[in-house]
Amino acid sequence: MKICVYGAGAVGGLIAAWLARSGREVSVIARGRHLEAIRRAGLRVRERSGEQLSASVKAESDASTLGPQDYVVVAVKGHSLPEVAQGIGPLVGANTSILTAMNGVPWWFFDRLGFGDGRQRLESLDPHGLLARAMPTERIVGCVVHLSASTPEPGVVSHNMGKKLILGEPGGKNTQRTRGIADALASAGFDIVVSESIEKDFWVKLLGNVSFNPVSALTMSTSDRLIEDREVKVYMVHIINELLAVGRAVGVDADIDPEARIDMARALGKFKTSMLQDLEAGKPLEIDGLLAGPLEIAAKAGVRAPYTESLYGLIRARAIATGQYR
Repeated sequence: MKICVYGAGAVGGLIAAWLARSGREVSVIARGRHLEAIRRAGLRVRERSGEQLSASVKAESDASTLGPQDYVVVAVKGHSLPEVAQGIGPLVGANTSILTAMNGVPWWFFDRLGFGDGRQRLESLDPHGLLARAMPTERIVGCVVHLSASTPEPGVVSHNMGKKLILGEPGGKNTQRTRGIADALASAGFDIVVSESIEKDFWVKLLGNVSFNPVSALTMSTSDRLIEDREVKVYMVHIINELLAVGRAVGVDADIDPEARIDMARALGKFKTSMLQDLEAGKPLEIDGLLAGPLEIAAKAGVRAPYTESLYGLIRARAIATGQYR
């Protein structure tokens, strides 16, 4: 099985390293100092236990040097997807499957839903259909990531907590595409759940992403401080309730109480969200997939979401002010 991880950052780097450790033929697409470090010293992972792993993977910046793969794992932030769409072609052969391991709403979210008879598109995430043409839905295996990792230096991934990945094909009709990569990831050490409603699992994760990530970046606060602040928590509960209503309107019922969703974050203890980490590092913020996409869905479904709209406006203005919004 040939697997290429497109975007060997925190999550992608961990997936690539663990797959390589399990004996899979793994390559990565990386850039700049990260690429140079991987070529020089391998892809290194630091575990909380103190254990360190150095995985030997083939690292390239140009996909044309690698050729068709059995699986391509796309593990980039939403604003980098157009670049992936332009470069992924040489990796995609007749039977290639594409695993999307990302936060937020994926561009293919509507493609297998009953709402809109599959004809709805998310222009805010895929204007002009560039992503859909490069990575068509019939090749997709969705992946909802429940782990925390960061990249403290080039070529190094710090694995902070968790190892759960939820996999499933759009519309819930899982095939060998899902089974093949599920087996590979399980043998690499991940806790794998195969879902019959990956859209629902994306939405459950989204409830936390949207309510915690932008608020933490605006307030420069760790998750525990957000939960402990009564007024802030009330604001986040309003956002979760709005998103629950939007999901139900398009046939995706997350079926979870807002307090229970917040408890999921509380159980993780004190942590910095990925958006807060990106803000502090001066990186572009992942705003559109987390907020513009869900708000476009709300508009299509005719559901008002004023708290989520205000949050979108505030975090976008914050990111524009520091040059962190594309």
